[in-house]
Amino acid sequence: MRKLTSLNLVVLDMAGTTVADGGLVEKAFRLAAERLGEDPATMIDHVRATMGESKISVFRHLLGDGTRAQQANAAFEQAYGELVDGGHIAPVPGAAEAIARLQGQGRTVVLTTGFARVTQDAILAALGWQDLVPLTLCPADAGGRGRPHPDMVLGAFLRTGAVDDVRRTVVAGDTSYDMLSGVRAGAGVVAGVLTGAHGAPALRAAGATHVIGSVAELPGLLARVERAE
Repeated sequence: MRKLTSLNLVVLDMAGTTVADGGLVEKAFRLAAERLGEDPATMIDHVRATMGESKISVFRHLLGDGTRAQQANAAFEQAYGELVDGGHIAPVPGAAEAIARLQGQGRTVVLTTGFARVTQDAILAALGWQDLVPLTLCPADAGGRGRPHPDMVLGAFLRTGAVDDVRRTVVAGDTSYDMLSGVRAGAGVVAGVLTGAHGAPALRAAGATHVIGSVAELPGLLARVERAE
């Protein structure tokens, strides 16, 4: 097996992994459903099960592949943006420091999300993270397909040129779909974190190679993996 030294591309999820939003995704889904006259109680189980998936895909599943899904997604993005503007988000403790440490180790860090670009930018602005990393990606930046597809991870691989082998890529996230996207992209390390939606059993079942308490532990994990190889 080829060694995984020089794990120099790190693709990090945002909400639940590097960003603590206090359950704003569920709150925004409920608000969006209510504004469209839908019953959120009929949707919430699917929403929870598909945390990490692009939100338009979730609404297409729930409401059909048409205008209604587009309206619901727009309502969700608006509701989430309002909650973000209300100051309901913060960095996961140690996240910014971990990103700085990863970059100090010579790694390129990319932040990804299942939200639309406008919402991703609102989150970055609220945290003062506009210049934290060299690249941020949303599903629209990867042809419209979000997780569990591998497209955003592969987009980061192609756009940054940080590594010459996708197996030297690291993917970290808090949901099963984060893990699946990493596995499908061929990432060498797929790390689940326990600060968000899913627990260790679900993360491992979806293909996590490692499970850690939070993203703050990731720089140390990667250093250990490289030493072991």
